[in-house]
Amino acid sequence: MTTVHAYAATKNGRTLEPFEYELGEINGQDVDIAVEHCGICHSDLSMMENAWGLTQYPIVPGHEVVGTVSAVGEEVTHVKVGDRVGLGWHAGYCMTCSECLSGDHNLCTKASPTIVGRHGGFADLVRAKGVSVIKLPNDLDLSSAGPLLCGGITVFNPLVQFNISPTASVGVIGIGGLGHIALQFLRAWGCRVTAFTSSPSKIEQALNLGAHDTLNSRDPEALKASAGRFDLILSTVNVKLDWNAYIQTLKPKGRLHLLGVVTEPLDLSVTPMLFGQLSVSSSPVGSPETITQMLEFAALHQIKPITEHFPMSKVNEAMEHLHSGKPRYRIVLDRE
Repeated sequence: MTTVHAYAATKNGRTLEPFEYELGEINGQDVDIAVEHCGICHSDLSMMENAWGLTQYPIVPGHEVVGTVSAVGEEVTHVKVGDRVGLGWHAGYCMTCSECLSGDHNLCTKASPTIVGRHGGFADLVRAKGVSVIKLPNDLDLSSAGPLLCGGITVFNPLVQFNISPTASVGVIGIGGLGHIALQFLRAWGCRVTAFTSSPSKIEQALNLGAHDTLNSRDPEALKASAGRFDLILSTVNVKLDWNAYIQTLKPKGRLHLLGVVTEPLDLSVTPMLFGQLSVSSSPVGSPETITQMLEFAALHQIKPITEHFPMSKVNEAMEHLHSGKPRYRIVLDRE
């Protein structure tokens, strides 16, 4: 038996408490990761507050895990003890459905999310199925890699899924935890990148991160003047916007792709979509293979999330900072 020292929410809310639990003997397909860094995602807060009705208390959040392998099951061959690895939103898949067998593990309806019905990475150790554990490139910075395993793959996955051309004109709505990584990926991909932002303070930052230009998302005239401009728009916000105004900025066969969890129904006018053969879509994270590609791409182009760091023992201060909406742009917990 292995004792895990962690921080858990024992009831609905934003407060975490020291928590210990026991892991049984490791089985053949499992990997144990000694946690060194763990990013904090807004999904962790949502799970702590049971915003999606999925939470089982006590819950140890944390699904942007970076660390070293401390133990492996006998059937695991792609990583070994001592390897630097990462673990994201999924800690396992059924491996028998058509989605898994087709390489679309992230669409598996029986996938095991790292923090749903099991304990995550706000701890000194986390266990997951080997298929979900990704070996990290040697050139990747460990301290900032965690947010790539959720936020990074979320914005990278559409580029692969939709075969986005390196010459495409792409807009990004929301320059925050997801958007600031999207700008870096898109610039390195070769795209013409525009940042939609309503915050003057973020204009210079967006340009430094890779945007060729910016567009005031609160200016209806600016949106009208951009009619027919974009091949793809990635929306990273979780609030309702005037989606029809953004639809008008798409080129024929253009796509509005929603990555933020917008809970309100979309109000869309079909006519411009029909005549322009436009699409509105969404996607979850990515398969293990796509995560591997994303990490290699990030290492090759030296793409790093902008992070703020807290020691693991200050996890409650970190969660309050996240709730304040002030992080620039992702928070990472460091094991002490």
